Amino acid sequence: METPVDDLDQRLQDASDPLTDIMPAAITLAMMCRHRTMANWLRTEFDGYHVGNQLPPYRIGLPGHIVARSPQYGWIPAPIDDDQKETLGQQDLHDGVKSLEKICLACKRGSGHRIAYDPEVLADLQSRINLSAELAITVSRDTYSDLLRVIRSTIYLWTQSLMEAGLGGAHNSLSKEEREQVAHLDDPTLYWRRAMTEVDSLPVPGVRNVGFLERLFGGAG
Repeated sequence: METPVDDLDQRLQDASDPLTDIMPAAITLAMMCRHRTMANWLRTEFDGYHVGNQLPPYRIGLPGHIVARSPQYGWIPAPIDDDQKETLGQQDLHDGVKSLEKICLACKRGSGHRIAYDPEVLADLQSRINLSAELAITVSRDTYSDLLRVIRSTIYLWTQSLMEAGLGGAHNSLSKEEREQVAHLDDPTLYWRRAMTEVDSLPVPGVRNVGFLERLFGGAG
């Protein structure tokens, strides 16, 4: 019989297992360990961050491309210079994992997701680049996948630490002594900081690509 730790470790490395489905098991494991800080971080990542709340750095200033709506051609790259592209072409992402993963799965390889600006932000941006057209920002599928991989890697690194601390054996509950021996591992900040630098060396997949028919008939949802 596999432990919740072993099961979670395997699922995190399985590209066919969506992070949306994995996170409830991770929250359950965190509660078993009495890791309240980790459980709160997991819930926030799953549900999303309220606008105005502080975001972790892996969700801030993600690269995007500003586009403008043309009456004749539809959405086209906004006519801005390279400096404006660098300074303005950034987006913070507040969405929860379920929404992020759904967006990512709905995008075909090499494409992205267009995000509308709030009216106040739109007006300010139009003024700054001297353009009256409707503007939006497109964030690539790869950027969404990379963000989700950092979150997935954070959980993976935490799980590895639990296993290294000796949480194993065929049981579905933890003794007081076992919880005490992993109490110091209740630190999601430690793990997401590591994930940001170690993600490319970890056996953790990004979001899988889905085919046209699966996107068309709702398999991505």
